[in-house]
Amino acid sequence: MRVLVFGLGYSASVIADALRARDARVEGTTRDGREGSIAFDDDARVAFEIENATHILSSVPPDGAGDPVLHRYGAAIAARDCWAGYLSSTGVYGDAKGAWVDETSPIGGGRRAERAAADAQWLAAGAHVFRLPGIYGPGRSPLDAVRAGRAHRVEVPGQVFSRIHVEDLAAGVLAAIDGPPGAYNLADDHPAPQADVVAHACALLGVTPPPLVGIEDASLSAAARGFYSENRRVANGKAKRVLGWRLRYPDYRSGLAAIRAKELA
Repeated sequence: MRVLVFGLGYSASVIADALRARDARVEGTTRDGREGSIAFDDDARVAFEIENATHILSSVPPDGAGDPVLHRYGAAIAARDCWAGYLSSTGVYGDAKGAWVDETSPIGGGRRAERAAADAQWLAAGAHVFRLPGIYGPGRSPLDAVRAGRAHRVEVPGQVFSRIHVEDLAAGVLAAIDGPPGAYNLADDHPAPQADVVAHACALLGVTPPPLVGIEDASLSAAARGFYSENRRVANGKAKRVLGWRLRYPDYRSGLAAIRAKELA
C-alpha cells in the first residue's frame, strides 16, 4: 500500500501513523513542505506521488475558491482511478434542531456551503467521504482547553453536539479501505451538551468548572457563535454496518478518561 495524504494536520497525521503501522508507505503534503513532507504546490513531486499511489486521502478544507486539491490535482487523481478518501464535516447537514442526521439527510443547507460543495464533488468522483463532528484527542481536547483557560460552559437549552476521538476516526478510515465508496458519518454514540463535556474535563483535572453563561453573555468569537447556532445528533450506524467499524471510545467520558490516563502514565 502506497498512500498520499493531502494535508498532514492533526487528524491526518494520526491516520498516517495508523497506516504506517500496517506497513503502508505514506507520503503527505503540507503548505510549506516542512521536514518529512511535500510542499502542496510542488507539482512535479505531487504528480509523481499521485501516479504511484494506491490510495489517496485529502484532509484539506475548501477555501473561497473551492476545494484546493480538486482544483489543482483533481484531473490527475481521476486519471489514476485508485482508492480515494476525503475528510469532510458533519457541518454539511446544517441545523437539524436536535434531530438525528444520517448519510441520507440533505446537505448544503447550513452555514458551510463550500464544505458541502466539496463533499459532493468528492462523492461524485467515487471517493469515500468521512463526515466528522468535533474531533478531540491527545493534545487537542477539552482537557487542554481547560488548562489553557479557553474553556466555556455556554447554556443553550436542548442543544447537543456529536464528537469523535481521533483514534476512532483513524480506525474508521482504515476500515473503509476495504469498504465501498460513499459517505460515512464517523461520530461517537452519545451526543452531549458542550457544557457537560467541559464540566467532566474539569472533574478529571480536579478544578472548578467555569460558570454556565447564556450565549448572549459569553465572550465568543463569530465562529464560535456559529458553532452554537446549530443543533444535531449524528447517527453512525452505516459505518458500523457496512465497514464493521467499532468505537473504542463510544462517548466523551471514555475518551477523556483515556487521554487523562496517558497524561498521568
